[in-house]
This record gives sequence, structure tokens and C-alpha cells, in this order.
Amino acid sequence: MPASSVAAYAAPSPGAPLEPTTIERRPLRTNDVAIAIHYCGVCHSDVHQVHGDWGDGTFPMVPGHEITGIVTDIGSEVSKHAIGDRVGVGVIVDSCRDCDQCAQNREQYCPHSVETYAAIDPHDGEPTRGGYSTHIVTDEHFVLRIPDAVPLDQAAPLLCAGITTYSPLKHWNAGPGKKVAVLGLGGLGHLAVKIARAMGAEVTVLSRSLRKEDDGRNLGAGHFHATDDPATFEQLAGTFDLIVCTVSTRLDVDAYLSMLAHGGTMVYLGITDEPLDVSVFSLLRDRRSLAGSQIGGMAETQEMLDFCAEHGIGADIEVIDAAKINEAFERVRHGDVRYRFVIDASTF
Repeated sequence: MPASSVAAYAAPSPGAPLEPTTIERRPLRTNDVAIAIHYCGVCHSDVHQVHGDWGDGTFPMVPGHEITGIVTDIGSEVSKHAIGDRVGVGVIVDSCRDCDQCAQNREQYCPHSVETYAAIDPHDGEPTRGGYSTHIVTDEHFVLRIPDAVPLDQAAPLLCAGITTYSPLKHWNAGPGKKVAVLGLGGLGHLAVKIARAMGAEVTVLSRSLRKEDDGRNLGAGHFHATDDPATFEQLAGTFDLIVCTVSTRLDVDAYLSMLAHGGTMVYLGITDEPLDVSVFSLLRDRRSLAGSQIGGMAETQEMLDFCAEHGIGADIEVIDAAKINEAFERVRHGDVRYRFVIDASTF
């Protein structure tokens, strides 16, 4: 396939509204897969990147790293995928594949990993552009198979939010006999509840108020507590084996660490720009840990997709036309979505 011009939405500069544009997709390399995008999720990190909250990016910026669609063409050496396959592309589209991290299927921690957008392709020096578009071309190693049991629109957020929650839940052995708290019930949190419950854990949602209690229980949480109530911290002291923090606001970390059982871990998934304040004594008591986690590698991400198919898990979504992307960004900033926007790529 030669280079092609395709429709997309891009932010021309930091903080500017996204607008319709045309971008070039590269010609197929021997290991490339060309994909007609059907859906692309709207991640909160897209909003941060477009607004320049995390430093310099490449502009014009085409966001989007929760991509699902159908293979339309393949390079001469592609062996993993065929034309017509249901596939997805997540947060990264390249890595060095030589370092210890890549050798252990942890491409997300490779020091030379390349993000799906707002990065530079080391092969040609061109900016990477994401899934707010009609088509994408990606190395086959970073293309995932979407199981037939998961609709393509519900699968899109799994490529970021799904693996971001699955990876730490698996790493810290969420499962039968484990008590897991999910802090925050949003795009990440609602999938953390579903996945932890499917793993067999006893799941509790911690949210500022009880406003979403019915949602939490319908998603699979056995318990729901309001963190605006100081009595919650007394009632739940020493309870949880794992707390999965999906919020990006400043927290009283010591108060949440007090909820951990002996040897328990609180893992951060939500990103806050402010430094964390934590007392060493909160960690020393009962050998508690404070940790962080990113997405998963390609093998683990495929494992997550297969797990979700087996357990009937998809994201709770609101499908939107591309023309409503700026409105969706504002709603994401205000937490006004249950629980993930997904763009219908046929509307670009």
C-alpha cells in the first residue's frame, strides 16, 4: 500500500480545539498492518496531551490510543494478522525489542518505546499520529487481536483503560480470598471493578460520595463507601490487600494506606502533577507498600483481551460522532461520562 491521505481530527497547537484535517499515513513496510479504524476511545490522557499538561508534544496533534478496526492490507513479511481480521492498537506502536524489558514482554517499560501519538517514529523521524482518524498503519507486533465476543466499540477502551487496570490486578494477585478496593469510579475504575470481580476478588469501591453506589454494585462491587465520610477510614482500617487508585487528584495518602492489611499495597494508576506526601511510618506499619503501574506489554494486553472475552467484559461507553470531540473533551474534564467516550470513525 502506498502512502495515503486520510481524514482526521487534530489540535493545531496546545490547548486549541481539535479540528478536521487530512494527514498522511506511511506506505506499508514489510512488517506493517494497515487498519481501517472503526472506533477510537477518548482517554483522559488525550485531554492532558492536547492541553500540554505533560510537557511538550508534537503539533498538530492527532490523539487516540484506544483503536479498533479491520485489517485492510499487510506487508510482505506479516504473519500474525490477515486482511479482514478484527484488531486493535493501544498506547505504543514501537520499542527497541533488544533490551531486557522487551525480552521479558514488558515493551511498555522499554526506554525507547514509541507512543501511538505525540512521539517521533525512529525509522523516518516523522511524528506519530493516533486514532482520531479513519486509518492507521502499525508494525504487526503492536497490533492486537480483538476476540469475536467483544464488540469493537466496547473493546476500544480496553486497549488503554482495560490493560492499565488488568496489569496491576494480575501482578498483585487479585483473586479469590483477596480484598481489593478501587478508588474512583470513572473510565479506569469501572473496568477495574469488572476485572477484579471476574478474577474472583472481593471488591469495594471508594468514592467521594455515595452518588454512584448503584453503578458500582451493578458493575460487580460488593461494597461501596464514601471517602468524604471520616468514619469510612476508621471502619475500613487494615482491610484491603490491594487498593487500586484510579483518580488523579491530590489525596491524603497516609489515610488510604491505613486501610491496607498487613503486607498490602496501594498502587497508583491515575496521574497527578503534584508530589505525593507520605509518611514513612505509614509504610513501616504492617509492611505496607506504595507503588505505581503503567499499561501492559503486548502479550499481557492480548491476555487481557482474551480474559475480557471469556468473562463478557467490555467498557461502558457513549459512542459519539467525530464532530462532538471538543464537547466530549470538556465533559471528560468535568467527569461527565459513564464511563468512556468512543468515537465512531465513520463520521470523520
